[in-house]
Amino acid sequence: MEVITETIRLLVVSREMTALRPLWSIAESNSWQLETAANAWEAMDRVQSGVSPHLVILDQPKGDSDSLHILRWLRRLRPELSILLLCHAADASRRKDALRLGADDVLVRPFQDEQLESAIRCLARPKDAQQTEVARENIEPLGERGFFVCASRLMQKLRAQAELLAETDVPVLILGEKGTGKDTAARLIHQLSVRSGFRFLKVNCAALPGDLLAKEMFGAEPSVNGSIQRTRGELEIAEKGTILFDEVAEMPIHLQSRLLDVLQDRSCELPGGETMAGAYVRVLASSSANIDHALAEKKLREDLYYRLSAFTVHVPPLRQRKEEVRVLLRHFMHCQAKHYGLPPREFSAQVIQACQSYSWPGNLAELSIFVKRYLVAGESDAVLSELDSRQSNRGVRQHGYEDSQQAEFPPDGVEQAEASPSSLKSLVHGIKCETERNAIALALEKTGWNRKAAARLLRVSYRTLLYKIEQYEMKSSDSFLSPLPAVPMSGAGIKGKVS
Repeated sequence: MEVITETIRLLVVSREMTALRPLWSIAESNSWQLETAANAWEAMDRVQSGVSPHLVILDQPKGDSDSLHILRWLRRLRPELSILLLCHAADASRRKDALRLGADDVLVRPFQDEQLESAIRCLARPKDAQQTEVARENIEPLGERGFFVCASRLMQKLRAQAELLAETDVPVLILGEKGTGKDTAARLIHQLSVRSGFRFLKVNCAALPGDLLAKEMFGAEPSVNGSIQRTRGELEIAEKGTILFDEVAEMPIHLQSRLLDVLQDRSCELPGGETMAGAYVRVLASSSANIDHALAEKKLREDLYYRLSAFTVHVPPLRQRKEEVRVLLRHFMHCQAKHYGLPPREFSAQVIQACQSYSWPGNLAELSIFVKRYLVAGESDAVLSELDSRQSNRGVRQHGYEDSQQAEFPPDGVEQAEASPSSLKSLVHGIKCETERNAIALALEKTGWNRKAAARLLRVSYRTLLYKIEQYEMKSSDSFLSPLPAVPMSGAGIKGKVS
């Protein structure tokens, strides 16, 4: 039997302490700390104040089924607590109810002293052991609810990059698919830097329209009559700390210009005509968009991009670090069980294997929701069927960061047996792409593959034309003209801003 060197703290809840004399002897012989509570109210007070016990021993009086309700309340107050229920043989049929309500184990009288001591030793350890194992599995806490997992080679490399970037004060651009944890990477950089003692703020550029986003960043000017004072923006509030502009490619162009001033001149104009000089805040930015496309479509200013991307960090999707799935499953289960006041559920080997085989297109966000459903339902067969169904129906999923497109129709020359709204939409899309490609090919042939002249002829920007040439894999040595009728050189078939 394993001996625990740390002193075990026990809280015994019982109306008849004389019936627990063997427990007193066991505690005294092992030098365990033992406290008592006569009823549920005292027990809850003890649990909420002072040093938390390792184990609560709940003595259920014979025939008293109402005392089981204390299990629910104790579990809500302290989900991490271990609870041992002692009951009489006449109430043994309620053992299943006790386990459902939150008891970790149930001992039915009469039992031997050795059984009681063994149960205490077993139940007083798991929570501390779990925390030790979590630490061993490279889960680094970030603030109250955040965490960073570096159990894979890719994330260990990212952790090393973050540590180097934390020593400098330059902007960093963090790229990755949605749900991969780009904000977590930003928080890690902040926590490892000298600014960790100051604020970390996040501004979601995609969640607010331009006017509200401007107020969020720079504040709002005071009212004319002076009844409302000027409100501070996040750039002021985050002074000496770190601010993350999430989905920076969604920020309106005029605000990108003002952000560029902050990065270049360390100053910005505030509402009311004031100027914030010497803005001492570190700026991080993140995006799940394809940066090349955002630049080509002029959603992101080139000068701002070059200023932000002096150092770029790529957060890999979960499908590229599947060795972390098991660690994340257990960690999400531990956190959500504590949040909802429920006993955590164990994952069978079959469920873990299915999760590691699944591609997780929604990355950590999808995995977290999956664990939440499993915590509530706890049906392994239903969970496995759901994962199989998702994987088989997923096909080729579209990822904004990878710029892959979902296959909605078969290749050219292959006819579908039945027409459907999706196939009609695909047909229109195919004709549009073919027409656009023909227009570009005609312009390039007409200008002798002078791309700048072709861009002027098509009335699109030079960068847009380069992107389209790359998209259609066009080369000067190939012929791309198709039998479709030629279209006038008006640029109507090509999306892009006119240069």
